[in-house]
Amino acid sequence: MSGTDEHEDGELRWLDEQEKAAWTGLISLVLLLPGKLESPLRQEHGLTLFEYLVLSHLSEAPGHKLRMGELAFLASGSLSRLSNVVKRCEQRGWVVRMPDPADGRYTLAELTDAGCELVDVAAPTHLQSVRRTVLDSLNATDQKALVRIAQKLNIVPDDFG
Repeated sequence: MSGTDEHEDGELRWLDEQEKAAWTGLISLVLLLPGKLESPLRQEHGLTLFEYLVLSHLSEAPGHKLRMGELAFLASGSLSRLSNVVKRCEQRGWVVRMPDPADGRYTLAELTDAGCELVDVAAPTHLQSVRRTVLDSLNATDQKALVRIAQKLNIVPDDFG
């Protein structure tokens, strides 16, 4: 057998009804949920969901600073995508970049006062959207199941949640 996608006889193993329902549910979440969470942020604050996540993670970091690589990991984005977003945020006065004084090979992103104010104003919008779109429909068992599934799929670390 060459893998779990083939039967022992080499034939492709198609999805059964339960697998198809699970896959359809997951891909719908992956494709549709970000837009539902982003829409209120765009309408009320002119922010994309990724921009908000970047600014939010900086607001929670010690000194409102993080290395770019760590920030990309926390915001679940690539370093190149983060660089483009941080550049836009710099142009808007929300973030500044600087060499890391501890190791100049790294770049730090730091949230400005204007960025902090924006996060303070946008956070309630995002929180209401997360609650309304996701959390209010799930009980504690459902929420734990989401964390467990994300861990099994190696989406989040095992010590998450």
